[in-house]
Amino acid sequence: MPQDAFHIRRSANELNNLLVGGKINRISQVSKDELTFIIYTGKTTVKLILSANASNARVCLSLTEKEPLAVAPNFCMLLRKHLQNAEILAVSQHEFERIIEIDLHCTTDFSQCNRTLVCELMGKYSNIVLVEKGIVLGALKTTSLVDDTHRILFAGARYEYPTPQDKASPFDSAGIRNRLENYVKLREESLDRESLAQFVFDNVSGLAQPTARELVLRAEEKNGALSLCLSPSAKAPLWDFIGDFCANEPPNPHIRIDNGVITDFFAFPITGGIPMPSLCKAQDEFYTKRETKKGFDDKKRRLESGVKTLIKKTNKRLQETQEKLREAEKADDNRIKGELLTANLYAIEKGQRYVELVNWYDEQGGAIKIQLDPLLSPAKNAQKYFKQYNKQKRAKEILLPMQKADENELSYAESIAASIALSETDEDLKEIETELTEAGLLRAPKQTVKKNKKETPVPFREYERDGKKILVGRNNLQNERLLKLASPDDIWLHVQKYHSSHVIIFVEGEQVRDETVLYAAKLCAYYSEARDSDKIPVDYCKRKFVKKPKGSKAGFVTYTDYKTVLVKASLE
Repeated sequence: MPQDAFHIRRSANELNNLLVGGKINRISQVSKDELTFIIYTGKTTVKLILSANASNARVCLSLTEKEPLAVAPNFCMLLRKHLQNAEILAVSQHEFERIIEIDLHCTTDFSQCNRTLVCELMGKYSNIVLVEKGIVLGALKTTSLVDDTHRILFAGARYEYPTPQDKASPFDSAGIRNRLENYVKLREESLDRESLAQFVFDNVSGLAQPTARELVLRAEEKNGALSLCLSPSAKAPLWDFIGDFCANEPPNPHIRIDNGVITDFFAFPITGGIPMPSLCKAQDEFYTKRETKKGFDDKKRRLESGVKTLIKKTNKRLQETQEKLREAEKADDNRIKGELLTANLYAIEKGQRYVELVNWYDEQGGAIKIQLDPLLSPAKNAQKYFKQYNKQKRAKEILLPMQKADENELSYAESIAASIALSETDEDLKEIETELTEAGLLRAPKQTVKKNKKETPVPFREYERDGKKILVGRNNLQNERLLKLASPDDIWLHVQKYHSSHVIIFVEGEQVRDETVLYAAKLCAYYSEARDSDKIPVDYCKRKFVKKPKGSKAGFVTYTDYKTVLVKASLE
């Protein structure tokens, strides 16, 4: 639901009842367009979110914890200077616009004054402005005299409200009636509910389409038929009903959930909706889930980009190494040519460009054609081939370990890519981000204010079957920790020849049923690259048979004494 004036009116009334008389204890900024006010209401402490984000603009109470920026921006510092310990006098909507005003009484040791925090909730034009006696003290998004804008927003300028849309006020019955009558005359066919709702949306200010649809539905129910809504003799003609609905319809907040995800919120009941205790709570649930999903998607794309870069670079380096190895494989050919030339020096004359000699190393006894440098003697031509042989032999000794290292690096990068692809929550990505940042593949994120408490490690995925605890790693770092956590007789599982999470069944000195191993194998298959296959081979063995080679990458192990089971990926 876009933040339309209908919802903002009810949100402002709700906040006014909760916050009047409260004092601002702390002000912080958590992002470039979101502020947090900690307010003591006299009974409890609440958190007020003021967001000017283009997609998530709102003013509502929230329970979500967000860390503030490490360095407070200028506007945040300005608010701290002018609004610290200020008392909230009123929270109201400006006329019937998408604007919430918070009136404040500000007291210092030397003066007292009233100021207003104007929160303009208008999509990409959203802003937060601090005003005193009609003069702008500061704004979250400022303009200058050279900007091509209709409004001037900087300290010292007179504050002007945004220009209203060319629509009728919902309380202008005469204006709405004139527009509606002209609209009906232009339509040859009869009006239906959807077209009438579209008219209300296009011609009445402050209403989103879902609100306009609800308004028309209520008017039809009030008058008994849709056609009666347009009659002057109706019990509640539409032009009068709109103003009454906007002014007096009591809030009855609901949220909509589709496939387990909150997709919208409303100040009125909807079909299949879930009732909420307050509009603030409905907004907070909706926007928190949406911001969390967007943050997860953005982080996932950023991590995928970093890993793709690593895979691309490693693949290119590996191809170059393999090409050099193919050249080095010709070393024995050069050695043979050198030996044949040395044995036949008496038969070769200087100046020849090539020579054909019997190849003793060919089981068929065939001849070999050897190219010569006519400027070199036969002996020096032989030495030339021996030098190439020695050079290629040394290159091969160097390139083989390089090829192995590149293959290990590529496998490591692909394992990270698999972990990212299988991630479902922000927790799944947290340690992967750390891993890539420490490897220099990602730029470190902006620092936020660090709390004194020790950071809690990301928990393993945890399951239980037949009384046995089963832990599943989320990424390479967790797989590493999981191995250290397991006892020698615990059962370790991994998908064969695919990247997958490590899985541990904690046996606790007891026998483990085959059904439990099968369940753990299905979990392992689910958290693997092979998830969509029908029959996935999963290897399992005791933890004591799993070894980590010295110096190997995180998550890489070797194992022996294992058995294999074929399963289909499942969490059940």
